[in-house]
Amino acid sequence: MKELRIRTLAAVFLVAGVLSWAGARLWSSVGTLPQVPLAAPVVLALIAAVLLATALSLRTRLKAQRERRPGAKGVDPMMAARAVVFGQASALVAALVAGMYGGTGAFLLESLDIPVRRDQAIYAGFSVLAGIAVIAAAFFLERVCKLPEDDDTNGSTAPAA
Repeated sequence: MKELRIRTLAAVFLVAGVLSWAGARLWSSVGTLPQVPLAAPVVLALIAAVLLATALSLRTRLKAQRERRPGAKGVDPMMAARAVVFGQASALVAALVAGMYGGTGAFLLESLDIPVRRDQAIYAGFSVLAGIAVIAAAFFLERVCKLPEDDDTNGSTAPAA
């Protein structure tokens, strides 16, 4: 499984932001602008909380397993892999959504004197922050579930004694 790359997420964020900004300009020239829902930052924050809770739970269970504590529950490798895939997918979607709301928010900065657009810009800003929180939680989850590197770096095995 490939690791998340900040470069890929930043590219998704920037492309979505530029396209969203251009789309908002075009849409505004027609007369209206799509609403930034209040639920957007809330949903992203909930996803970040779920990812963080999963990472903390797995970290605790893995630490107990490494220390061989009595009664420690092991971590199923498939569950850990599914958690990492969920984190990676969430990070990609969060980068896309945060870029989209970031572009819309950047367009809305031009008209902060209108109360409705100011509220929409605030919601867009919180959506971007919540998207960044999802990405950070996904990186943390990936780090928690990462397997330790093999000590054997050249691929050869030690001769049997």
